[in-house]
Amino acid sequence: MPYAESPEQRDFRALVATLCTDLAGTRAQRDALTAGGTRAHSETVNTRLADLGWAGIRVPEQFGGSGGSHVDMCILLEETARGLLPAAHLGPTLIVGAAYERFGSPEQKKAVLGSIASGGIQSISMSEPGAGSDVAALGCRATRTDDGWVVNGQKTWCSNAHVAQHILLVARTSSRGSKHDGITMFHVPAGTPGMQIRQISTMGGREVNDIFFTDAVLPLDAVIGEVGDGWRQLMAGLNVERLILGAMMLGTARRAFEDTLAFITQRTQFGQPVGTFQALRHRMADHATEIACTRLLTYDLAAMADENPGTLFPREASMVKLKATETAKAMAIDGMQMMGGYGYATEFDMEALVRSSIVSTVYGGTSEIQRDIIGRSFGL
Repeated sequence: MPYAESPEQRDFRALVATLCTDLAGTRAQRDALTAGGTRAHSETVNTRLADLGWAGIRVPEQFGGSGGSHVDMCILLEETARGLLPAAHLGPTLIVGAAYERFGSPEQKKAVLGSIASGGIQSISMSEPGAGSDVAALGCRATRTDDGWVVNGQKTWCSNAHVAQHILLVARTSSRGSKHDGITMFHVPAGTPGMQIRQISTMGGREVNDIFFTDAVLPLDAVIGEVGDGWRQLMAGLNVERLILGAMMLGTARRAFEDTLAFITQRTQFGQPVGTFQALRHRMADHATEIACTRLLTYDLAAMADENPGTLFPREASMVKLKATETAKAMAIDGMQMMGGYGYATEFDMEALVRSSIVSTVYGGTSEIQRDIIGRSFGL
C-alpha cells in the first residue's frame, strides 16, 4: 500500500509546524535562540521538545519516551528542519538512541534512552583522520586490562560531542582477521578522564569536534553489544541513520523551495515578478517534482521499517540519503541563484541553507558511497 499519514500523524505534523512558528518563526527569534546564529541548537528548544515528549519520540515508553514510529520520527525531523528550529542535536541523538536500543545493556539503555527522553544530547564517534568513507580503517584503540579498557587515539567530525551527555565510541579492540573484525562499541559518559574535546571551525559553525583519548579508562561493562562485533552493529544502524538524515534534508529542501517561491513571487524586474519568467518557472517545477519524489521515497522506507522491525533495507536507505541530500543541495544552490545577491546575503536564510545542504552530501556516507552501495546491491 502507498504510504499515507493517519489523521493522528497529520495532527502531529501540524503541531510541530506550529511549535516551529511559535518559537522560531522570525529571524529575530532564531537569533535570540542561537546567539545571533552562531549555534545550531538551543537549550530552550531542547527543553520544550522534552516537555512535549518529542525529544524521545523513538524511545520506548519504559524508558520515558513516546514509543513513536519511524514515520512519527520523520515527521518531527522534517518539520523542525523546514521550520528552521535550532535543534541540530536531534538527528545525531536519535541515531545514538537507536544503537543503544538495539544493542545496549539494560543499564546502558536506562542511562542513555532515559537521558534522551528528558532532553539529553548524545554523540557518536566513528570517523578518524584516516578513516572517513573507509570507516573500518580505525586506529583508535581500546586495550583490555584486568578491570577495564584503556583507550588511546583520535576521533574527528563528532557532532554534538561538546554538549553531549554520552558519546558512543567506535574503537578497535583487535587487529586479528580483516579490518572489519575486532571493532567494538563503547559507552563513554561526558567528562571521562583522559578524553579531550576540541571544537572544529567550519563554514557551518563549530558543531563538530575532534576527540583525543589519552589513556582514558573505561569499565568492563562500557562495551555496547559484543566485543569485536561493532562492525555488524554499525551496519545494522546505518539504515536508521540514513533515514534520519533523509527526513532532515527533506525538510531543508522544502524550506529552500518555499523561501525561493516567496521571493520570486514578490521580486519584480522588467515590469513583472521574476518567477513568471519561463527560466525560473521551469526550475521551480523541476524542484517541486524532485521534492515530491524525495518525500515518497523517505516515508516509504519509514513505513517499511515500521512494518518490518529488525529488517535491514540497505539499498532503500542509501537511496533516501542520496536523493534527499542531493535534492536539498540542488534546491538551495538554485534558490540562491534565483534570489540573486539577496540569496547570498546573511539577512536571508538561503545562504545558511546552502551551507547545511552542501555538507549533507558528505556526512553519514558521501553521495559517492551511497551510489556505490546501491550499485553493488544490484550485483554490479
